[in-house]
Amino acid sequence: MSTATRTDTPSPAQHVADTHELIRVQGARENNLKDVSIEIPKRRLTVFTGVSGSGKSSLVFGTIAAESQRLINETYSAFLQGFMPTLARPEVDVLDGLTTAIIVDQERMGGNPRSTVGTVTDANAMLRILFSRLGQPHIGSAQAFSFNVASISGAGAVTLERGGQTTKERRSFSITGGMCPRCEGTGSVTDFDLTQLYDDSKSLNEGALTIPGYSMDGWYGRIFSGCGFFDPDKPIRKFTKRELHDLLYKEPVKIKVEGINLTYEGLIPKIQKSMLSKDVDSMQPHIRAFVERVVTFTTCPDCDGTRLSEAARSSKISGISIADACAMQISDLAAWVRDLDEPSVAPLLAKLQHTLDSFVEIGLGYLSLSRPSGTLSGGEAQRTKMIRHLGSSLTDVTYVFDEPTIGLHPHDIQRMNDLLLQLRNKGNTVLVVEHKPETIAIADHVVDLGPGAGTAGGEVVFQGTLAGLRASGTLTGRHLDDRAHLKPAVRTPSGALQVRGANTHNLQNVDVDIPLGVLVVVTGVAGSGKSSLIHGSVSGRDGVVTVDQGAIRGSRRSNPATYTGLLDPIRKAFAKANGVKPALFSANSEGACPTCNGAGVIYTDLAMMAGVATTCEECEGKRFQASVLEYRFGGRDISEVLAMSVTEAEQFFGAGDARTPAAHKILGRLADVGLGYLTLGQPLTTLSGGERQRLKLATRMADSGGVYVLDEPTTGLHLADVEHLLALLDRLVESGKSVIVIEHHQAVMAHADWIVDLGPGAGHDGGRIVFEGTPADLVAARSTLTGQHLAAYVGA
Repeated sequence: MSTATRTDTPSPAQHVADTHELIRVQGARENNLKDVSIEIPKRRLTVFTGVSGSGKSSLVFGTIAAESQRLINETYSAFLQGFMPTLARPEVDVLDGLTTAIIVDQERMGGNPRSTVGTVTDANAMLRILFSRLGQPHIGSAQAFSFNVASISGAGAVTLERGGQTTKERRSFSITGGMCPRCEGTGSVTDFDLTQLYDDSKSLNEGALTIPGYSMDGWYGRIFSGCGFFDPDKPIRKFTKRELHDLLYKEPVKIKVEGINLTYEGLIPKIQKSMLSKDVDSMQPHIRAFVERVVTFTTCPDCDGTRLSEAARSSKISGISIADACAMQISDLAAWVRDLDEPSVAPLLAKLQHTLDSFVEIGLGYLSLSRPSGTLSGGEAQRTKMIRHLGSSLTDVTYVFDEPTIGLHPHDIQRMNDLLLQLRNKGNTVLVVEHKPETIAIADHVVDLGPGAGTAGGEVVFQGTLAGLRASGTLTGRHLDDRAHLKPAVRTPSGALQVRGANTHNLQNVDVDIPLGVLVVVTGVAGSGKSSLIHGSVSGRDGVVTVDQGAIRGSRRSNPATYTGLLDPIRKAFAKANGVKPALFSANSEGACPTCNGAGVIYTDLAMMAGVATTCEECEGKRFQASVLEYRFGGRDISEVLAMSVTEAEQFFGAGDARTPAAHKILGRLADVGLGYLTLGQPLTTLSGGERQRLKLATRMADSGGVYVLDEPTTGLHLADVEHLLALLDRLVESGKSVIVIEHHQAVMAHADWIVDLGPGAGHDGGRIVFEGTPADLVAARSTLTGQHLAAYVGA
């Protein structure tokens, strides 16, 4: 048990109400925490650090913040609680001295195609009211400027009862919305490449359709063969115009097949509803590949991508329409709003001005309000969420941040530190989970968790001041002052990847040759155009494997074994050794325990109260039927294999009776990225952000490609883990791969063979190449912001 005590006796003059100066946690056991007891000072900035997977998020988010939110939710009526997410009480004995927690996490913003920076921060709502009051010509209320409201009108008879008499009256109505009728407010129209939907030399029954999931064996087969609109045995190229129209475009119509009522709909409207209504990033990989192959998204010709109707674009203030305002860089828009002097809407202008200034202050002045929120990086999304808290008058609140420096250049980290201190100085408790030494340095109090990750972590190994951490001898303390050195010699490129005239987002016709066969680092301040250059001009090419920052999506049934595809060779090996079918060895299929359906626990829903999860008595949490556990492979049953750590499993499948090369290969990649301590059956929902990022990296390393693009792979990594990552990148390059890394971490920059630096600023002040060359040349020149910070870092 790791404890940390502190005496807190009130002085005679102190009022009893002023004695609650600490948040006390006793006996925290959430996830991998081992009975942690700790006291955190209020109205101070406390930084939690430790290797990825040591239990930081479990303590800060899973225990302190979760209990605060649960207690606040309990203050609402039972009726309201029924509509709110139910939170279970964390595994902890005592939690004392909690205040209201406001969580600012790294979750990427929802990728709804209609969601923009303006809509998620309410800036659009204020602009719409502004234009409805001041815009000339006046076209209607605020919703006339909303691209999510369609213009509709209607008329008809309504039946009314008056004084026992039924009368009919004619009524009409109209709603003026701002949605562009052509693209329905999405800003782009879709075009289908029909040759990718079907092979016209075949008939439907011969498998002409090449759409994922549209096989003739299931329901689709029954609908196509029983609809009667065309002959399923006739090759598609011989279809009449009418038949082809019915196959592709027919509106939904009720049909009866084999006595069952079904709906038939043409392929294109069906695909639009089932696939194109979702964000591309949230699709399964094979669906995404299909959509990218079949559909071309082109800017809507009617609204020119602004999403707004002609009427909404015609109403202007000082010659600027709402479409122009949303397309402006926010720093420019803030200047425009400042120049508007209109006493009739003064409170609205003041609020809008404050919101826009907050964007600039937090370093996001380079965005525009029309930028889709799904395209923001993890760091940008987190800072966008911070905006609503910056001007808040609340005090004595606990702000909880998850790595607020993600995606920030060293130049921007100073600005973020000032914001964190600003929140603390207003009398708030600020809790920050962080790895960057620059942010750990501003802490009033440091809590270091460890000593290792996973089962080797979960203890408080140090708490106190920064000076105490340096002298403590913990893993964080030892690595705090680590500084990478420039490499004495860099590798020679084997070729070059040419990029010509790149102009995605803010890029200004960039021409660059990216060397191949070496480690290339693309850097620059946040918003300078790094991701636009690489994702816009490199990622889509053949042989390029991209590992972006997108979160891994997985339920509590998903685990490292299912996500990486490791379970397939394991199931086959068990099935072959025992002469039974592989489906028995899946807890999501035939082998599942019938009582808990393979979940291992039974959930009892208690309406608005937190549900209770109890371990299944039938399978004792093993998730499999008892009969399945009698089958063995290499002396172990399937539940024992899933309980192994990656390191243990690597030895088990590497030699002896249980030798399985396919499984061993995947386990080797997991060990390479530093996940040797994870158990194969650990639910994905319990993994930290850094662990998920590396799990994704291990999975994508299997893809056959010559060029790897990694987007900020140091996200969520402890200083000690960065060394492992650099060793992994070196191994990839030495195996003949080309590695391109978008990164701000100076250790990765110093380790590069070649650096491409974008800038000089963000937004329209960036988008140009300001340096290309070796790290040593960048440090020697000190001509860019990156060069100055890297020189200071390596002590040059």
